[in-house]
Amino acid sequence: MTELITCRDVSLGYEGQSVLEHLDLTIHAGDYLCIVGDNGSGKSTLLRGLLGLLSPLSGTIERAAELQNGAVGYLPQQTKAQRDFPATVMEVVLSGCLNRKGLRIFYSAAEKSAALMNLGKLGILELKDKSYRDLSGGQQQRVLLARALCAADRLLILDEPITGLDPAAAQDLYKTLAYLNEKEGMAIVMVTHDLKAALRSARTVLHIGHRGTFLGSVEDYLASPQGRRFKEEDV
Repeated sequence: MTELITCRDVSLGYEGQSVLEHLDLTIHAGDYLCIVGDNGSGKSTLLRGLLGLLSPLSGTIERAAELQNGAVGYLPQQTKAQRDFPATVMEVVLSGCLNRKGLRIFYSAAEKSAALMNLGKLGILELKDKSYRDLSGGQQQRVLLARALCAADRLLILDEPITGLDPAAAQDLYKTLAYLNEKEGMAIVMVTHDLKAALRSARTVLHIGHRGTFLGSVEDYLASPQGRRFKEEDV
């Protein structure tokens, strides 16, 4: 099985102070990994490391050759300013091709075709000429997911993707992610506080806590001290 990202004894943090220490983690093609755990334990810091935005304080993060140039689809948490971004849906989705565009002034026909294809895949092709700021929260998340798919077709990294969504929109997003993972072989790495949904979706769970980490299957997680505690809190 192809290894996309491998963390070996990685410690991550800021200004020499570790937030997350001694992590060993391998993300394979087709994985569905949910990252859960305590607030402030380093979940978002880990995503920054996986994306290459933060260098390890120690240890190594190795990326497959196809990911070397940052070709990873990323769905960050949205700020209010981003929700009000004054651009059309098509413009937002096309911006996912910026890494491939290089110094060219205009997007290529292939890039425009990919943007339309991903809009269609997510069921929002009819929104392509709409203003992004006028969409519902669920529609905006689908647009951002289409943008992420334009950036890469092997790995999606998502940071709390259902924040601000109503339950129906959240379920739609989870169904879309399941389709991308199961039918298209997309690897999914998702930080979430929605433990019930994480356990329904994930193949592997990484729990990051102030008292240590757990990495393993959903079944093993539920039997672990961390899993039992969080399951009780979620009920």
